[in-house]
Amino acid sequence: MNGRTSTPGSSIAELREIGHWLSSVLDLRNVLEFIIDRGTKRMRAKASSLLLVNPKAKKLYFEVATGEAKDEVRKFEINIGQGIAGWVAQKGETLLIQDVNSDPRWYKQISESIGFKTCSILCVPLKTDDEIIGVMEMIDKEDGSPFQEEDKSILEAFAALAAQAISNAKKIKQFTQENIDLKEELWKKYQIIGDSALLKKAISDALKVANSKTSTMILGESGTGKELLARRIHENGSRKKKPLIILNCAALPETLLEAELFGHEKGAFTGALTQKNGKFELADEGTLFLDEIGEMTPSMQAKLLGVLQEGVFYRVGGNTPITVDVRMICATNKDIAREVAEGRFREDLYYRLNVVQIRMPALRERREDITPLVDYFLTMFKQERGFLDLPISKGAMDKMLQYDWPGNVRELRNAIERAVVMGNGKEVLLEDLPIGGEKTSPPALELGLSLKEAENRFKKEFICVNLKYHNGNRSKAAKTMGIQRTYLSRLISKYGLQGV
Repeated sequence: MNGRTSTPGSSIAELREIGHWLSSVLDLRNVLEFIIDRGTKRMRAKASSLLLVNPKAKKLYFEVATGEAKDEVRKFEINIGQGIAGWVAQKGETLLIQDVNSDPRWYKQISESIGFKTCSILCVPLKTDDEIIGVMEMIDKEDGSPFQEEDKSILEAFAALAAQAISNAKKIKQFTQENIDLKEELWKKYQIIGDSALLKKAISDALKVANSKTSTMILGESGTGKELLARRIHENGSRKKKPLIILNCAALPETLLEAELFGHEKGAFTGALTQKNGKFELADEGTLFLDEIGEMTPSMQAKLLGVLQEGVFYRVGGNTPITVDVRMICATNKDIAREVAEGRFREDLYYRLNVVQIRMPALRERREDITPLVDYFLTMFKQERGFLDLPISKGAMDKMLQYDWPGNVRELRNAIERAVVMGNGKEVLLEDLPIGGEKTSPPALELGLSLKEAENRFKKEFICVNLKYHNGNRSKAAKTMGIQRTYLSRLISKYGLQGV
């Protein structure tokens, strides 16, 4: 026995040091080399190695090796069950062999090939979640004495650290890949498709304003992609690593909208069981996107203006001033200048929000983008349905190019999805497209109606069309219309459409 021994306290301290170092390093090879080096010194071994399992090939390969012939050793592979290391990987049990020449499991070809005479081996399995992922082995002590029973627990502790390092590395790799996949999926989901001059102008203006804190208002009809442009502004600016918080102002009544924007204290109103941070707080150092800003009531407009002017706000039911750093982007499908001129939208708030104005063009204004949009949505829905090939008939394509798309890109997307789901699976035909025939005047366009009556008539017809298309499913209809389900339910009650 070697006279130099370490106290239990020093071993524990050493393992703690390794564990701390292990948690701070992400490069797996460096971590394993560090662990095996420390273990070899602690065991006073002449050589050591760490082998990992290749489950598909059913082999062990040398990931890390120490000793004079370490580079030559790493060229070898061992079958699972072959030799001492292969036996440990197969059985999951520690082996202490004091004289390898007397053990029938000894596989001497590697030692003979590299000219390394082996006498004693201590080999332990590496396990994660009851799975054997490799082995760690020590070969011969420096003083020539064989390994002893008390050496097992020491090497098993080092093996546990190595297994932990491998497990951590796999999780990090998995999380990293999932993050990459998620970003790729989001990037695909929020792409702005098209190459028309009007669309290029909108995107160019968005990129110009991205790196400033300037308030921006995006104008455009429903379904043109105003939210996508807001995302483009946020993702290309200095705040891209901070939150982008989105709120549809048309989806909530005034009392709930105030609580959503500014948050509320516990007990501020019935149902306020806990304190809740509002969208302004959640968007601190990031971007707050208020969609359908034109639907905001006059009193709510006044409260929003106060926050923008003073730079502070209070949660509903609270008296503690809260300060945040938020970049504002707003959007509306209304003629906001007319809303201001006719007194329905505050002029002072308009000038606060409308420092930069960007217009998203309607799809009928950029017909050259219809073909790439059709290709994009068709590819997306084909993949979801598992179709390898699904061409579009000339009649269907001609119709889509001629149609005015009052619902814009959103309507086109839904039309393609419906055609893929409800078609014959071989070709998209004209009759598969849920779009109108000849152009007709909308039902609201009749002489003798007031503007309010025309608006109500159009809304009622629009809701009916969407509900019928989705067989009365309110959630799907609300998604197609770009509004919250709760808001749709209120409109259904308002217009007496419960039976649709």
